[in-house]
Amino acid sequence: MARTRPEPVVGRHRISTGVAELVHDTVAGGWLLTINGAQSSHIHPDPGVLEFEYMRQMAALIASRHDADAPIRALHLGAAACALPRYVADRYPGSKQVAIEIDAELARLAREWFDLPRAPRLRIRVGDAREVLTGLTQQTRDVIVRDAFIAARTPRHLTTREFVVQVRRVLAPGGLYLANCGDNRDLTRARAEVATAAEVFEHVAVVADAAMLKGRRTGNLVLAASDHPIEDTPELVRTLLSDPQPAQMLSGRRARDFGSATALDDNTSRDSHNS
Repeated sequence: MARTRPEPVVGRHRISTGVAELVHDTVAGGWLLTINGAQSSHIHPDPGVLEFEYMRQMAALIASRHDADAPIRALHLGAAACALPRYVADRYPGSKQVAIEIDAELARLAREWFDLPRAPRLRIRVGDAREVLTGLTQQTRDVIVRDAFIAARTPRHLTTREFVVQVRRVLAPGGLYLANCGDNRDLTRARAEVATAAEVFEHVAVVADAAMLKGRRTGNLVLAASDHPIEDTPELVRTLLSDPQPAQMLSGRRARDFGSATALDDNTSRDSHNS
């Protein structure tokens, strides 16, 4: 007799890094997960539905590089409930993915509650994202996604030039690096991250809604980087503009101008992020 998957348990749960809270989303459907008070993941019954706009932006960027139904090799630095890995597995059958999650109990709960793909379609490794990344074989991933936070900030050691060098080392030629950058209205950290990526990769791009790009609100933007051009094709532009939260893309010189800040390194990132 087939094993019945446990129903996700609404409420607060003690995890390795603090407290996770799971609520049923009666409006959009599915489940909303918060970690230590910050929204972390949304899992919809349909894996093809992404509730968070920055994930939809990442999905559009991936689609601009990869044909539907063609498998990709993806590495996710930060997993939480694995909403984006679940989407990739559905959209690109046969893909092989690894998701790195620092919180062992959170990884266990995600596997227990949600219908996540099994290995080798999706492996969840518990550990520090940079330590795992540094140990991986070079040129073995088509897409690397960084979506790791402590409260509302990305850990400093996942923002520096030394970290981005490791990302490029592990990416296959033409591979795509995507980073979820959360920031305040001043965009100080986001600009510094773009400047850092631009020192390592030949091509960078930035995707966000107009209010975020103009510094009118606190929120998230997506940084994209690659050794191949990241083109704002008509199809990609239409996809971003037709989203429930329309987004814009800065590429080429406009993206580098956005990154008009001092790049981050392991020695200076502490001061830069605390400013």
